[in-house]
Amino acid sequence: MNDLDIHFLGTGGGRFAMTTQRRRTAGIRLVHGGTQVHIDPGPGALVFSNWAGLGPQSLGGLVVTHCHPDHYGDAEVFIEAMTHGTTNRRGTLAATRSVLWGSDGVGPSVSAYHRGLVGEVVEMRPGTEFNVNDLGFTATEARHSDPATVGLLIKTPGLGTVGYTSDTGYFPELGSIYHGVRLMILCTMWPRAQRLEKHLSTDEAESILRDARPGCAVITHFGMRMLNAGPEEEAAHLEEASGVPVVAAVDGLKVSLGDQIMFQGPRKSDKPRVVEA
Repeated sequence: MNDLDIHFLGTGGGRFAMTTQRRRTAGIRLVHGGTQVHIDPGPGALVFSNWAGLGPQSLGGLVVTHCHPDHYGDAEVFIEAMTHGTTNRRGTLAATRSVLWGSDGVGPSVSAYHRGLVGEVVEMRPGTEFNVNDLGFTATEARHSDPATVGLLIKTPGLGTVGYTSDTGYFPELGSIYHGVRLMILCTMWPRAQRLEKHLSTDEAESILRDARPGCAVITHFGMRMLNAGPEEEAAHLEEASGVPVVAAVDGLKVSLGDQIMFQGPRKSDKPRVVEA
């Protein structure tokens, strides 16, 4: 059985982190055997995918959870790569109506021309299910300034389920959506005692973890205030407060789901962390 490798090619979120590139906004790559799916390819996704040896020509799927540029910036160029320079109608594009068609005054961010290049287009709403080979995806509810925004549940054969909140404000049912997932990825923009409307802070992430009780968690998609506060300190607080193992993502972090979950930083000197979950 193949492990699921999750590559955090970028861990920045919001306009200031995006425009300064204090943290990259390149999104997340899933690799399971021969299947590769990229989630939220913001600006820099093309450059840092190639830099990491994960060229987008190998993609079988592209997922865009909402129509903000830190999540869609490189989507069209990824479609051109996934379709082998537009020569092969292949791959799945899964995105919200705002990304695909435009809605509520937002978007679209993928042109009709690019939609027509792929093998399959899936419009994601909460409850939408689709597959990219043996990876199963379910869109989940989110509440964000783009009303069409969704999160994700990602089901893997024999390796459990991964939850991804995308950008969302807190609401009481949020933890139950991801209850019992093996790994939860929380887009946590701001630190403790600082609230940002329609995004998550550390305090709200703590409430979600208490309700969801995942096997372990990663916080990512950091805004400038989170970066100034120190994501590692916020992750340590979350772990102590919730009892859930929590890792603060860094650009280049690789998470491998196998019999155990291993977190490996980008430098050779980084000591891996292994979680029994």
